[in-house]
Amino acid sequence: MTTQSHRKGESGNIPFRSERFFCAGDRWYFSTREGFDSGPYASKERAEASLARFLSVVQKLPKTH
Repeated sequence: MTTQSHRKGESGNIPFRSERFFCAGDRWYFSTREGFDSGPYASKERAEASLARFLSVVQKLPKTH
């Protein structure tokens, strides 16, 4: 079990965090904060690359409040 700590710039209670990547059978997936699971991928490395692409697209979206 890993010990959770504050991320840079955070204060207050530490929110629950879980791994973004998980394996079901021999296939890999990633989860987003919004509850979306993406996959399957043939390897964890492919899931990591897909998450990086996903995050680059999300960062380009207009901010809504």
